Amino acid sequence: MTGLYGGSFDPPHNGHVALVDAARRHFAFDRFVVLVGESPGHKPAVAPADLRLRMAHAAFPRLDVELDPFPYTVDMLRARGWDDPLFLVGADELEAFSSWKEPQAVLELARLGVATRPDYAIMGPAHDRVLLFEIPAVDVSSTEVRRRVAAGEPIGDLVPSAVAALIEETCVYRQ
Repeated sequence: MTGLYGGSFDPPHNGHVALVDAARRHFAFDRFVVLVGESPGHKPAVAPADLRLRMAHAAFPRLDVELDPFPYTVDMLRARGWDDPLFLVGADELEAFSSWKEPQAVLELARLGVATRPDYAIMGPAHDRVLLFEIPAVDVSSTEVRRRVAAGEPIGDLVPSAVAALIEETCVYRQ
């Protein structure tokens, strides 16, 4: 089974790391790949793709980290032909899953591994292609990290130290 975790990682934060750590403990992956969306289809990224890729390497130093040229998950899954893919999302993304490009095709091409989080109840009928796993509560978002950087506030409690160092070095997110 191949674990896939995709996103804009603008920037990667401790919540992303907690999700990956919990998924790797819960599932028996043969391979795990972090996919940094080069040009995410659902929202524009603030930092350039090459910097977001560097930050993802810093956040996940022992994992395969790749740039994903496909704006939508379904297109990436069709093009790549992963071995038994399990695409990881947070419960908040499951809530928005019906708005994804071709959600039924995504479920035909991969199973979803859904990380349960506080404040997001998993509702609706069960689906055999959706697997749940728990993650510890981590109150952080990329939006909050960018806000703090722009305001000159500390971010050490929100991101891995190597990511904080890259943000400081490159002055990204400063307004």
